[in-house]
Amino acid sequence: MKLSTLKRLPLRWRARAMRLGFNLHPAFRSTGGRVLCIAQDLSHVRIRLRLTRRTRNIVGSIYGGSLFAITDGPHASMLLARIDRDIIVWDKSAAIRFRRPAYTTLYADFHITQEDIDEICRDLDKDHETSRRYTIELKDADGNVYTVVERMVYIADKSYYKVKRG
Repeated sequence: MKLSTLKRLPLRWRARAMRLGFNLHPAFRSTGGRVLCIAQDLSHVRIRLRLTRRTRNIVGSIYGGSLFAITDGPHASMLLARIDRDIIVWDKSAAIRFRRPAYTTLYADFHITQEDIDEICRDLDKDHETSRRYTIELKDADGNVYTVVERMVYIADKSYYKVKRG
């Protein structure tokens, strides 16, 4: 589902539509991740990554590509859906730190507060572009951290970005 379509939906349907869009999208489905829930105000996304035949690597733990891939997209989608202006959002950089091999189901929680949105809008009003670093911990049901992913996200006013790009 395109985000322009998402913004036309009533607010109470957006979270459900975004969850469905993620879970049905072939690229996301192939990671092995599934979006479990999205907050009504789109401020929180929870993703589950099970250890299955498709996500298992040669030594029997969850494949590192799956661990990394499930973190690609939620922050950008949340920002695009929550910021009420014409913006572009790109992943600028990303890094992954493996703490221990995962032989169990893992969960990733993505959060963007209203204060974050307000600060981004202030930065866009002032400089027309900004970057934000988000850290996602992939944890088991007991809260043990297996992997930490850091993503740098670039956000800019679309008109500014088009002029800047030339």
